[in-house]
Amino acid sequence: MDVELYVYDLSKGLARQISLQLLGTQIDAVYHTSIVFGGKEYFFGHGVWTTYPGATHHGRPMEIVKLGRTELPTEVIMEYLESLKIVYSAESYDLFLHNCNNFSNDFAMFLVGKGIPEHITSLPQTVLNTPFGQMMKPQLEQEVRGMTQAPTPPSAVPRRSSDSASASTSPHTNGSTTNGQTIGVVRNVTQLHVLESYLESAKNSCAVIFFTSATCPPCKIVYPAYDELAAEAGDKAVLIKVDTSQAYEIASKYQIRATPTFISFLKGEKESEWVGANESQLRGNVRLLLQMAHPPHPHTQLRLPTLQKHHRHPVTYSKIPPIDKLVAKLGSCSTDPAVVSLKNFISARETTFAANAPLPPLPSISAFIQSAVKTMPPTSLFPIIDLFRLALVDPRVCSYYAGEPSHSTVLSVLSAVNSAADKCPYTLRIVTVQMACNLFASPLFSSQLLSKPSLATPLIHLVASSLLDTSHAQIRVAASSLAFNIAARNHVQRLDGKEDLLVEDTQVELLASLIEAVGKEEESKEGMKGLLLAIGLLAYAAPVGGEVRDVCELLEAKGVVEGKKGLSMIWRGW
Repeated sequence: MDVELYVYDLSKGLARQISLQLLGTQIDAVYHTSIVFGGKEYFFGHGVWTTYPGATHHGRPMEIVKLGRTELPTEVIMEYLESLKIVYSAESYDLFLHNCNNFSNDFAMFLVGKGIPEHITSLPQTVLNTPFGQMMKPQLEQEVRGMTQAPTPPSAVPRRSSDSASASTSPHTNGSTTNGQTIGVVRNVTQLHVLESYLESAKNSCAVIFFTSATCPPCKIVYPAYDELAAEAGDKAVLIKVDTSQAYEIASKYQIRATPTFISFLKGEKESEWVGANESQLRGNVRLLLQMAHPPHPHTQLRLPTLQKHHRHPVTYSKIPPIDKLVAKLGSCSTDPAVVSLKNFISARETTFAANAPLPPLPSISAFIQSAVKTMPPTSLFPIIDLFRLALVDPRVCSYYAGEPSHSTVLSVLSAVNSAADKCPYTLRIVTVQMACNLFASPLFSSQLLSKPSLATPLIHLVASSLLDTSHAQIRVAASSLAFNIAARNHVQRLDGKEDLLVEDTQVELLASLIEAVGKEEESKEGMKGLLLAIGLLAYAAPVGGEVRDVCELLEAKGVVEGKKGLSMIWRGW
Protein backbone atom coordinates (compact mmCIF):
# COMPACT_ATOMS: atom_id res chain seq x y z
CA MET A 1 0.00 0.00 0.00
CA ASP A 2 1.15 3.52 -0.78
CA VAL A 3 1.49 5.73 2.29
CA GLU A 4 1.00 9.49 2.02
CA LEU A 5 1.28 12.46 4.36
CA TYR A 6 -1.49 15.03 4.08
CA VAL A 7 -0.24 18.46 5.16
CA TYR A 8 -2.72 21.20 6.13
CA ASP A 9 -2.21 24.85 7.10
CA LEU A 10 -4.39 25.69 10.11
CA SER A 11 -3.69 29.42 9.60
CA LYS A 12 -4.98 29.33 5.99
CA GLY A 13 -1.96 31.30 4.78
CA LEU A 14 -1.90 33.86 7.61
CA ALA A 15 1.30 32.46 9.18
CA ARG A 16 3.27 33.06 6.00
CA GLN A 17 2.12 36.70 5.91
CA ILE A 18 2.65 37.85 9.50
CA SER A 19 5.07 35.41 11.17
CA LEU A 20 8.22 37.35 10.31
CA GLN A 21 6.87 40.57 11.88
CA LEU A 22 5.52 38.84 15.03
CA LEU A 23 8.13 36.17 15.69
CA GLY A 24 11.19 37.48 13.92
CA THR A 25 11.40 34.25 11.95
CA GLN A 26 9.59 33.07 8.84
CA ILE A 27 6.97 30.34 9.26
CA ASP A 28 5.25 29.09 6.15
CA ALA A 29 2.28 27.41 7.85
CA VAL A 30 0.81 26.16 11.09
CA TYR A 31 1.06 22.51 10.18
CA HIS A 32 -1.52 19.82 10.81
CA THR A 33 -0.74 16.41 9.31
CA SER A 34 -2.34 13.03 8.85
CA ILE A 35 -1.38 9.65 7.42
CA VAL A 36 -3.30 8.29 4.44
CA PHE A 37 -3.25 4.73 3.06
CA GLY A 38 -5.76 2.13 1.99
CA GLY A 39 -8.40 4.75 1.21
CA LYS A 40 -8.51 6.16 4.75
CA GLU A 41 -7.01 9.13 6.58
CA TYR A 42 -5.70 8.80 10.16
CA PHE A 43 -4.97 11.77 12.41
CA PHE A 44 -4.73 12.86 16.03
CA GLY A 45 -7.00 15.54 17.44
CA HIS A 46 -9.66 14.64 19.99
CA GLY A 47 -8.08 11.20 20.13
CA VAL A 48 -7.15 9.19 17.04
CA TRP A 49 -9.64 9.52 14.17
CA THR A 50 -10.23 7.67 10.91
CA THR A 51 -11.94 9.45 7.99
CA TYR A 52 -12.17 9.37 4.25
CA PRO A 53 -9.15 11.16 2.70
CA GLY A 54 -9.59 14.93 2.52
CA ALA A 55 -13.02 14.80 4.17
CA THR A 56 -12.11 16.28 7.57
CA HIS A 57 -13.10 19.73 8.83
CA HIS A 58 -9.64 20.95 7.74
CA GLY A 59 -10.69 20.85 4.09
CA ARG A 60 -8.24 19.97 1.36
CA PRO A 61 -4.53 19.54 2.17
CA MET A 62 -2.04 22.17 1.07
CA GLU A 63 0.43 19.44 0.19
CA ILE A 64 0.52 15.66 -0.23
CA VAL A 65 3.88 14.02 0.49
CA LYS A 66 4.62 10.51 -0.77
CA LEU A 67 6.20 8.67 2.16
CA GLY A 68 6.67 5.27 0.53
CA ARG A 69 5.01 1.87 0.57
CA THR A 70 4.21 -0.57 3.36
CA GLU A 71 3.93 -4.32 2.95
CA LEU A 72 2.70 -4.85 6.51
CA PRO A 73 -0.54 -6.87 6.80
CA THR A 74 -3.61 -4.74 7.48
CA GLU A 75 -4.38 -6.55 10.74
CA VAL A 76 -0.86 -5.81 12.04
CA ILE A 77 -1.25 -2.13 11.18
CA MET A 78 -4.64 -1.92 12.88
CA GLU A 79 -3.28 -3.62 15.99
CA TYR A 80 -0.46 -1.07 16.14
CA LEU A 81 -2.95 1.76 15.64
CA GLU A 82 -4.94 0.50 18.63
CA SER A 83 -1.78 0.68 20.75
CA LEU A 84 -1.21 4.28 19.55
CA LYS A 85 -4.72 5.22 20.70
CA ILE A 86 -3.60 4.61 24.27
CA VAL A 87 -0.65 6.99 23.87
CA TYR A 88 -2.58 9.56 21.83
CA SER A 89 -5.74 10.00 23.89
CA ALA A 90 -7.90 13.13 23.76
CA GLU A 91 -6.62 14.21 27.18
CA SER A 92 -2.96 13.88 26.19
CA TYR A 93 -3.08 16.48 23.40
CA ASP A 94 -0.49 19.23 23.80
CA LEU A 95 0.09 21.72 20.98
CA PHE A 96 3.81 22.02 21.63
CA LEU A 97 4.77 18.57 22.94
CA HIS A 98 2.21 15.94 21.88
CA ASN A 99 0.31 16.90 18.77
CA CYS A 100 -0.97 15.60 15.44
CA ASN A 101 2.48 15.80 13.87
CA ASN A 102 4.00 13.63 16.59
CA PHE A 103 1.30 11.05 15.86
CA SER A 104 1.96 11.21 12.12
CA ASN A 105 5.69 10.86 12.73
CA ASP A 106 5.25 7.77 14.93
CA PHE A 107 2.77 6.14 12.56
CA ALA A 108 4.96 6.85 9.52
CA MET A 109 7.99 5.38 11.28
CA PHE A 110 6.07 2.14 11.84
CA LEU A 111 4.66 1.98 8.32
CA VAL A 112 7.61 2.95 6.14
CA GLY A 113 10.60 3.17 8.48
CA LYS A 114 11.03 6.93 8.37
CA GLY A 115 9.41 9.96 9.96
CA ILE A 116 7.76 13.00 8.45
CA PRO A 117 9.73 16.12 7.33
CA GLU A 118 11.69 17.72 10.15
CA HIS A 119 10.52 21.27 9.40
CA ILE A 120 7.03 20.10 10.42
CA THR A 121 7.95 18.31 13.64
CA SER A 122 10.32 21.11 14.73
CA LEU A 123 7.80 23.92 14.25
CA PRO A 124 6.58 24.05 17.90
CA GLN A 125 10.13 24.47 19.18
CA THR A 126 10.83 27.08 16.52
CA VAL A 127 7.91 29.14 17.84
CA LEU A 128 8.87 28.64 21.49
CA ASN A 129 12.41 29.82 20.78
CA THR A 130 11.03 33.33 20.15
CA PRO A 131 10.05 35.77 22.92
CA PHE A 132 6.62 36.32 21.33
CA GLY A 133 6.05 32.57 21.10
CA GLN A 134 6.84 32.11 24.80
CA MET A 135 4.55 35.00 25.75
CA MET A 136 1.65 33.79 23.61
CA LYS A 137 1.99 30.08 24.40
CA PRO A 138 -1.25 29.75 26.45
CA GLN A 139 -3.31 31.68 23.91
CA LEU A 140 -1.87 29.73 20.99
CA GLU A 141 -2.55 26.45 22.78
CA GLN A 142 -6.18 27.36 23.35
CA GLU A 143 -6.74 28.74 19.84
CA VAL A 144 -5.18 25.84 17.92
CA ARG A 145 -6.71 23.18 20.19
CA GLY A 146 -10.12 24.43 19.08
CA MET A 147 -9.14 23.79 15.46
CA THR A 148 -7.46 20.41 15.86
CA GLN A 149 -10.02 18.96 18.27
CA ALA A 150 -13.12 20.24 16.49
CA PRO A 151 -15.81 17.62 15.79
CA THR A 152 -15.36 15.53 12.66
CA PRO A 153 -18.37 15.49 10.31
CA PRO A 154 -20.20 12.14 10.65
CA SER A 155 -20.28 11.81 6.86
CA ALA A 156 -16.46 11.77 6.83
CA VAL A 157 -16.19 8.76 9.15
CA PRO A 158 -16.19 5.32 7.47
CA ARG A 159 -18.78 2.90 8.74
CA ARG A 160 -17.47 0.53 11.40
CA SER A 161 -18.23 -2.52 9.31
CA SER A 162 -15.81 -1.37 6.64
CA ASP A 163 -13.18 -0.68 9.28
CA SER A 164 -13.43 -4.14 10.71
CA ALA A 165 -13.80 -6.07 7.51
CA SER A 166 -10.12 -6.59 7.06
CA ALA A 167 -9.54 -7.36 10.71
CA SER A 168 -12.15 -10.10 10.70
CA THR A 169 -10.01 -12.17 8.36
CA SER A 170 -7.09 -12.19 10.78
CA PRO A 171 -6.46 -15.47 12.61
CA HIS A 172 -5.37 -13.48 15.67
CA THR A 173 -8.66 -11.60 16.14
CA ASN A 174 -12.10 -12.40 17.48
CA GLY A 175 -13.58 -11.91 14.04
CA SER A 176 -16.98 -13.14 12.93
CA THR A 177 -15.66 -15.64 10.42
CA THR A 178 -13.84 -18.93 10.65
CA ASN A 179 -12.54 -20.55 7.48
CA GLY A 180 -14.77 -18.21 5.52
CA GLN A 181 -17.92 -19.15 7.48
CA THR A 182 -19.78 -16.74 9.72
CA ILE A 183 -19.95 -17.89 13.33
CA GLY A 184 -22.29 -16.96 16.15
CA VAL A 185 -25.37 -16.70 13.90
CA VAL A 186 -28.22 -19.00 12.94
CA ARG A 187 -27.84 -20.70 9.55
CA ASN A 188 -31.04 -20.66 7.48
CA VAL A 189 -31.09 -23.76 5.27
CA THR A 190 -33.47 -24.95 2.56
CA GLN A 191 -31.34 -27.54 0.73
CA LEU A 192 -30.35 -30.95 2.05
CA HIS A 193 -26.74 -30.89 0.82
CA VAL A 194 -26.16 -27.55 2.58
CA LEU A 195 -27.59 -28.95 5.81
CA GLU A 196 -25.36 -32.00 5.57
CA SER A 197 -22.28 -29.82 5.05
CA TYR A 198 -23.10 -27.86 8.21
CA LEU A 199 -23.60 -31.07 10.20
CA GLU A 200 -20.32 -32.39 8.83
CA SER A 201 -18.54 -29.24 10.02
CA ALA A 202 -19.92 -29.89 13.53
CA LYS A 203 -18.97 -33.57 13.74
CA ASN A 204 -16.34 -32.81 16.37
CA SER A 205 -18.60 -30.54 18.40
CA CYS A 206 -22.39 -30.20 18.29
CA ALA A 207 -25.30 -28.88 16.25
CA VAL A 208 -29.01 -28.12 16.61
CA ILE A 209 -31.68 -28.04 13.89
CA PHE A 210 -34.74 -25.87 14.53
CA PHE A 211 -37.59 -26.98 12.26
CA THR A 212 -40.03 -24.11 11.84
CA SER A 213 -42.68 -22.94 9.40
CA ALA A 214 -43.96 -19.65 8.06
CA THR A 215 -47.42 -20.61 9.35
CA CYS A 216 -46.25 -21.43 12.90
CA PRO A 217 -46.86 -18.50 15.33
CA PRO A 218 -45.41 -20.37 18.35
CA CYS A 219 -42.15 -20.82 16.45
CA LYS A 220 -41.66 -17.07 16.24
CA ILE A 221 -41.81 -16.80 20.03
CA VAL A 222 -38.47 -18.60 20.40
CA TYR A 223 -36.70 -16.98 17.41
CA PRO A 224 -34.96 -14.34 19.61
CA ALA A 225 -33.84 -16.95 22.15
CA TYR A 226 -32.43 -19.15 19.37
CA ASP A 227 -30.51 -16.21 17.92
CA GLU A 228 -29.08 -15.42 21.37
CA LEU A 229 -28.01 -19.03 21.86
CA ALA A 230 -26.21 -18.98 18.50
CA ALA A 231 -24.29 -15.86 19.51
CA GLU A 232 -23.54 -17.41 22.91
CA ALA A 233 -22.26 -20.63 21.34
CA GLY A 234 -20.00 -18.86 18.85
CA ASP A 235 -17.78 -21.40 17.10
CA LYS A 236 -18.55 -24.13 19.63
CA ALA A 237 -21.80 -25.18 17.94
CA VAL A 238 -23.72 -24.89 14.68
CA LEU A 239 -27.33 -23.72 15.09
CA ILE A 240 -29.49 -24.26 12.02
CA LYS A 241 -33.02 -23.17 11.13
CA VAL A 242 -35.09 -25.05 8.52
CA ASP A 243 -38.41 -23.75 7.17
CA THR A 244 -40.34 -26.93 6.39
CA SER A 245 -42.69 -25.06 4.08
CA GLN A 246 -39.73 -24.53 1.73
CA ALA A 247 -37.41 -27.45 2.56
CA TYR A 248 -39.62 -30.43 1.78
CA GLU A 249 -36.72 -32.83 1.22
CA ILE A 250 -35.20 -32.06 4.63
CA ALA A 251 -38.56 -32.30 6.42
CA SER A 252 -39.20 -35.66 4.78
CA LYS A 253 -35.81 -37.10 5.68
CA TYR A 254 -36.17 -36.19 9.36
CA GLN A 255 -39.90 -37.12 9.42
CA ILE A 256 -41.04 -33.80 10.83
CA ARG A 257 -44.71 -33.96 11.83
CA ALA A 258 -45.06 -30.71 13.78
CA THR A 259 -43.33 -27.39 14.36
CA PRO A 260 -41.40 -26.27 16.23
CA THR A 261 -39.27 -29.43 16.40
CA PHE A 262 -35.68 -29.44 17.59
CA ILE A 263 -33.07 -32.13 16.91
CA SER A 264 -29.62 -31.96 18.50
CA PHE A 265 -26.43 -33.71 17.42
CA LEU A 266 -23.34 -34.49 19.49
CA LYS A 267 -20.05 -35.48 17.84
CA GLY A 268 -21.87 -36.32 14.60
CA GLU A 269 -24.57 -38.48 16.22
CA LYS A 270 -28.19 -37.63 16.99
CA GLU A 271 -28.46 -36.74 20.67
CA SER A 272 -32.08 -35.76 21.34
CA GLU A 273 -35.32 -34.51 19.82
CA TRP A 274 -38.12 -32.44 21.35
CA VAL A 275 -41.20 -30.52 20.28
CA GLY A 276 -42.71 -27.25 21.49
CA ALA A 277 -42.01 -23.53 21.88
CA ASN A 278 -40.69 -23.72 25.43
CA GLU A 279 -37.94 -21.11 25.73
CA SER A 280 -36.61 -22.39 29.07
CA GLN A 281 -36.40 -25.95 27.72
CA LEU A 282 -34.66 -24.69 24.57
CA ARG A 283 -32.05 -22.72 26.49
CA GLY A 284 -31.45 -25.55 28.94
CA ASN A 285 -31.09 -28.22 26.27
CA VAL A 286 -28.72 -26.20 24.09
CA ARG A 287 -26.51 -25.19 27.01
CA LEU A 288 -26.37 -28.78 28.25
CA LEU A 289 -25.42 -29.88 24.74
CA LEU A 290 -22.60 -27.30 24.67
CA GLN A 291 -21.32 -28.54 28.01
CA MET A 292 -21.36 -32.14 26.77
CA ALA A 293 -19.51 -31.20 23.58
CA HIS A 294 -17.04 -28.97 25.36
CA PRO A 295 -16.71 -30.23 28.94
CA PRO A 296 -14.91 -27.82 31.26
CA HIS A 297 -11.30 -28.63 32.02
CA PRO A 298 -10.80 -30.38 35.39
CA HIS A 299 -8.60 -27.49 36.53
CA THR A 300 -11.55 -25.10 36.38
CA GLN A 301 -13.15 -27.00 39.26
CA LEU A 302 -10.20 -26.18 41.55
CA ARG A 303 -9.71 -23.04 43.61
CA LEU A 304 -6.58 -21.58 42.00
CA PRO A 305 -7.09 -17.79 41.88
CA THR A 306 -3.53 -17.06 40.75
CA LEU A 307 -3.81 -19.39 37.78
CA GLN A 308 -7.43 -18.58 36.97
CA LYS A 309 -6.89 -14.88 36.29
CA HIS A 310 -5.40 -13.11 33.30
CA HIS A 311 -1.80 -12.00 33.69
CA ARG A 312 -1.65 -9.13 31.21
CA HIS A 313 1.21 -7.13 32.73
CA PRO A 314 4.60 -8.53 31.67
CA VAL A 315 7.79 -8.14 33.65
CA THR A 316 9.90 -5.42 32.02
CA TYR A 317 13.29 -3.92 32.85
CA SER A 318 13.22 -0.14 32.60
CA LYS A 319 15.91 0.91 35.10
CA ILE A 320 18.32 3.35 33.44
CA PRO A 321 22.02 3.13 34.36
CA PRO A 322 24.27 6.22 34.16
CA ILE A 323 23.65 6.81 30.48
CA ASP A 324 26.85 8.73 29.68
CA LYS A 325 29.05 6.05 31.23
CA LEU A 326 27.15 3.34 29.37
CA VAL A 327 27.59 5.08 26.00
CA ALA A 328 31.27 5.78 26.71
CA LYS A 329 31.88 2.01 26.88
CA LEU A 330 31.20 1.92 23.13
CA GLY A 331 34.47 3.76 22.53
CA SER A 332 34.75 5.31 19.08
CA CYS A 333 31.20 4.14 18.25
CA SER A 334 29.76 6.36 20.97
CA THR A 335 29.59 9.30 18.54
CA ASP A 336 27.82 7.36 15.81
CA PRO A 337 24.58 9.22 14.90
CA ALA A 338 22.50 6.12 15.61
CA VAL A 339 23.95 5.80 19.12
CA VAL A 340 23.56 9.52 19.83
CA SER A 341 19.92 9.52 18.70
CA LEU A 342 19.18 6.43 20.79
CA LYS A 343 20.79 7.99 23.84
CA ASN A 344 18.87 11.26 23.35
CA PHE A 345 15.59 9.38 23.00
CA ILE A 346 16.15 7.49 26.25
CA SER A 347 17.13 10.70 28.04
CA ALA A 348 14.05 12.50 26.67
CA ARG A 349 11.79 9.73 27.96
CA GLU A 350 13.35 10.11 31.38
CA THR A 351 13.11 13.90 31.61
CA THR A 352 9.69 14.47 30.00
CA PHE A 353 6.40 12.67 29.65
CA ALA A 354 7.56 9.46 27.96
CA ALA A 355 5.04 9.60 25.11
CA ASN A 356 6.22 13.11 24.19
CA ALA A 357 9.70 11.91 23.29
CA PRO A 358 9.95 11.89 19.48
CA LEU A 359 11.01 8.58 18.02
CA PRO A 360 14.64 8.33 16.88
CA PRO A 361 15.54 7.09 13.37
CA LEU A 362 14.82 3.43 14.09
CA PRO A 363 16.03 2.04 10.73
CA SER A 364 19.47 3.59 11.35
CA ILE A 365 19.53 2.17 14.87
CA SER A 366 18.59 -1.27 13.50
CA ALA A 367 21.40 -1.14 10.97
CA PHE A 368 23.91 -0.15 13.66
CA ILE A 369 22.85 -2.95 16.01
CA GLN A 370 22.96 -5.59 13.28
CA SER A 371 26.42 -4.40 12.22
CA ALA A 372 27.66 -4.27 15.81
CA VAL A 373 26.57 -7.85 16.46
CA LYS A 374 28.68 -8.99 13.51
CA THR A 375 31.77 -6.84 14.08
CA MET A 376 32.11 -6.17 17.82
CA PRO A 377 33.57 -8.74 20.19
CA PRO A 378 30.98 -10.10 22.67
CA THR A 379 32.75 -8.37 25.56
CA SER A 380 32.11 -4.96 23.97
CA LEU A 381 28.58 -5.56 22.73
CA PHE A 382 26.50 -5.19 25.88
CA PRO A 383 26.25 -1.32 25.97
CA ILE A 384 24.36 -1.09 22.66
CA ILE A 385 22.09 -4.02 23.63
CA ASP A 386 21.40 -2.28 26.93
CA LEU A 387 20.43 0.91 25.09
CA PHE A 388 18.20 -1.19 22.84
CA ARG A 389 16.62 -2.71 25.96
CA LEU A 390 15.76 0.73 27.29
CA ALA A 391 14.26 1.87 23.99
CA LEU A 392 12.03 -1.22 23.79
CA VAL A 393 10.20 -0.14 26.95
CA ASP A 394 8.42 2.36 24.74
CA PRO A 395 5.45 0.54 23.10
CA ARG A 396 5.96 2.55 19.90
CA VAL A 397 9.52 1.29 19.52
CA CYS A 398 8.56 -2.24 20.50
CA SER A 399 5.71 -2.27 17.98
CA TYR A 400 8.05 -0.98 15.26
CA TYR A 401 10.32 -3.98 15.76
CA ALA A 402 7.27 -6.25 15.79
CA GLY A 403 6.66 -5.11 12.23
CA GLU A 404 10.29 -5.17 11.10
CA PRO A 405 10.76 -7.43 8.05
CA SER A 406 12.08 -10.82 9.18
CA HIS A 407 12.64 -9.34 12.69
CA SER A 408 16.29 -9.06 11.71
CA THR A 409 17.44 -6.85 14.59
CA VAL A 410 15.99 -8.89 17.43
CA LEU A 411 17.02 -12.19 15.85
CA SER A 412 20.58 -10.98 15.30
CA VAL A 413 20.94 -10.26 19.03
CA LEU A 414 19.34 -13.55 20.12
CA SER A 415 21.48 -15.50 17.67
CA ALA A 416 24.71 -13.86 18.88
CA VAL A 417 24.04 -14.76 22.51
CA ASN A 418 22.73 -18.26 21.81
CA SER A 419 25.68 -19.12 19.57
CA ALA A 420 28.15 -17.92 22.23
CA ALA A 421 26.58 -20.46 24.64
CA ASP A 422 28.45 -20.69 27.96
CA LYS A 423 31.19 -18.39 26.63
CA CYS A 424 28.77 -15.47 26.49
CA PRO A 425 29.89 -12.70 28.91
CA TYR A 426 27.68 -12.16 31.95
CA THR A 427 26.89 -8.55 31.07
CA LEU A 428 25.82 -9.40 27.53
CA ARG A 429 23.65 -12.33 28.57
CA ILE A 430 21.78 -10.50 31.31
CA VAL A 431 20.98 -7.41 29.22
CA THR A 432 19.86 -9.68 26.37
CA VAL A 433 17.47 -11.59 28.63
CA GLN A 434 16.16 -8.29 29.98
CA MET A 435 15.82 -7.00 26.41
CA ALA A 436 13.77 -10.09 25.54
CA CYS A 437 11.48 -9.39 28.51
CA ASN A 438 10.88 -5.87 27.19
CA LEU A 439 9.72 -7.26 23.85
CA PHE A 440 6.49 -8.09 25.67
CA ALA A 441 5.83 -4.37 26.24
CA SER A 442 3.84 -4.47 23.00
CA PRO A 443 0.90 -6.90 22.69
CA LEU A 444 1.59 -6.87 18.96
CA PHE A 445 5.11 -8.23 19.44
CA SER A 446 4.26 -10.66 22.23
CA SER A 447 1.81 -12.58 20.03
CA GLN A 448 4.34 -12.80 17.20
CA LEU A 449 7.12 -13.91 19.54
CA LEU A 450 5.22 -17.05 20.46
CA SER A 451 3.31 -17.84 17.28
CA LYS A 452 6.27 -17.62 14.87
CA PRO A 453 8.79 -20.49 15.24
CA SER A 454 11.56 -18.26 13.85
CA LEU A 455 11.19 -16.12 16.98
CA ALA A 456 9.93 -18.64 19.53
CA THR A 457 12.77 -21.14 19.00
CA PRO A 458 15.71 -18.79 19.78
CA LEU A 459 13.68 -17.21 22.58
CA ILE A 460 13.11 -20.57 24.31
CA HIS A 461 16.79 -21.45 23.72
CA LEU A 462 17.78 -18.22 25.50
CA VAL A 463 15.50 -19.02 28.44
CA ALA A 464 16.71 -22.61 28.80
CA SER A 465 20.41 -21.79 28.69
CA SER A 466 20.04 -18.82 31.05
CA LEU A 467 18.04 -20.78 33.63
CA LEU A 468 20.91 -23.23 33.95
CA ASP A 469 23.56 -20.55 34.63
CA THR A 470 24.71 -21.80 38.01
CA SER A 471 27.15 -18.92 38.54
CA HIS A 472 24.85 -15.91 38.35
CA ALA A 473 21.58 -15.75 40.29
CA GLN A 474 20.60 -12.48 38.59
CA ILE A 475 20.63 -14.14 35.18
CA ARG A 476 18.40 -16.93 36.50
CA VAL A 477 16.00 -14.35 37.96
CA ALA A 478 15.80 -12.50 34.64
CA ALA A 479 15.33 -15.80 32.79
CA SER A 480 12.49 -16.79 35.12
CA SER A 481 10.86 -13.40 34.39
CA LEU A 482 11.15 -14.08 30.67
CA ALA A 483 9.69 -17.55 31.17
CA PHE A 484 6.79 -15.97 33.09
CA ASN A 485 6.15 -13.50 30.26
CA ILE A 486 6.06 -16.33 27.73
CA ALA A 487 3.83 -18.56 29.83
CA ALA A 488 1.51 -15.71 30.83
CA ARG A 489 0.93 -14.59 27.23
CA ASN A 490 0.07 -18.15 26.19
CA HIS A 491 -2.08 -18.55 29.32
CA VAL A 492 -4.16 -15.46 28.44
CA GLN A 493 -4.84 -16.97 25.04
CA ARG A 494 -5.96 -20.22 26.66
CA LEU A 495 -8.23 -18.53 29.22
CA ASP A 496 -9.90 -16.60 26.39
CA GLY A 497 -10.81 -19.89 24.73
CA LYS A 498 -8.42 -19.38 21.82
CA GLU A 499 -5.78 -21.65 20.38
CA ASP A 500 -2.43 -21.63 22.20
CA LEU A 501 0.18 -19.35 20.66
CA LEU A 502 2.99 -21.75 21.55
CA VAL A 503 2.95 -25.05 19.70
CA GLU A 504 2.91 -28.07 22.00
CA ASP A 505 6.50 -29.11 21.27
CA THR A 506 7.74 -25.67 22.30
CA GLN A 507 5.66 -25.75 25.48
CA VAL A 508 7.17 -29.12 26.34
CA GLU A 509 10.70 -27.83 25.77
CA LEU A 510 10.10 -24.78 27.96
CA LEU A 511 8.35 -26.78 30.67
CA ALA A 512 11.19 -29.32 30.83
CA SER A 513 13.70 -26.49 31.29
CA LEU A 514 11.60 -24.93 34.03
CA ILE A 515 11.17 -28.18 35.95
CA GLU A 516 14.90 -28.87 35.77
CA ALA A 517 15.64 -25.30 36.92
CA VAL A 518 13.27 -25.64 39.90
CA GLY A 519 15.02 -28.82 40.99
CA LYS A 520 18.42 -27.11 40.91
CA GLU A 521 17.51 -23.68 42.30
CA GLU A 522 18.63 -23.31 45.92
CA GLU A 523 19.63 -19.67 46.17
CA SER A 524 17.13 -17.20 44.68
CA LYS A 525 13.64 -16.95 46.18
CA GLU A 526 12.69 -14.37 43.55
CA GLY A 527 13.79 -16.66 40.75
CA MET A 528 11.95 -19.60 42.32
CA LYS A 529 8.71 -17.62 42.43
CA GLY A 530 8.93 -16.86 38.71
CA LEU A 531 9.74 -20.48 37.86
CA LEU A 532 6.84 -21.92 39.83
CA LEU A 533 4.37 -19.43 38.42
CA ALA A 534 5.55 -20.08 34.85
CA ILE A 535 5.12 -23.83 35.35
CA GLY A 536 1.63 -23.30 36.76
CA LEU A 537 0.59 -21.08 33.86
CA LEU A 538 1.83 -23.60 31.29
CA ALA A 539 0.20 -26.55 33.06
CA TYR A 540 -3.13 -24.90 33.90
CA ALA A 541 -5.90 -26.02 31.52
CA ALA A 542 -3.40 -27.73 29.22
CA PRO A 543 -5.09 -30.41 27.08
CA VAL A 544 -5.88 -33.55 29.06
CA GLY A 545 -3.87 -36.37 27.56
CA GLY A 546 -1.50 -33.97 25.82
CA GLU A 547 2.29 -33.86 25.82
CA VAL A 548 2.40 -31.17 28.51
CA ARG A 549 0.87 -33.62 30.96
CA ASP A 550 3.19 -36.37 29.76
CA VAL A 551 6.35 -34.35 30.37
CA CYS A 552 5.11 -33.36 33.83
CA GLU A 553 4.66 -37.02 34.73
CA LEU A 554 7.92 -38.10 33.09
CA LEU A 555 9.98 -35.50 34.97
CA GLU A 556 7.98 -36.01 38.19
CA ALA A 557 7.02 -32.36 38.15
CA LYS A 558 4.52 -32.77 40.97
CA GLY A 559 7.17 -33.96 43.38
CA VAL A 560 9.71 -31.37 42.26
CA VAL A 561 7.24 -28.51 42.69
CA GLU A 562 5.83 -29.76 45.99
CA GLY A 563 9.36 -30.02 47.28
CA LYS A 564 9.92 -26.32 46.64
CA LYS A 565 6.51 -24.77 47.15
CA GLY A 566 3.12 -25.92 48.39
CA LEU A 567 1.37 -25.90 45.00
CA SER A 568 0.11 -29.49 44.92
CA MET A 569 -3.35 -28.19 44.01
CA ILE A 570 -2.02 -27.53 40.52
CA TRP A 571 -1.82 -31.23 39.82
CA ARG A 572 -5.25 -32.34 41.05
CA GLY A 573 -7.55 -32.96 38.14
CA TRP A 574 -4.98 -34.28 35.70
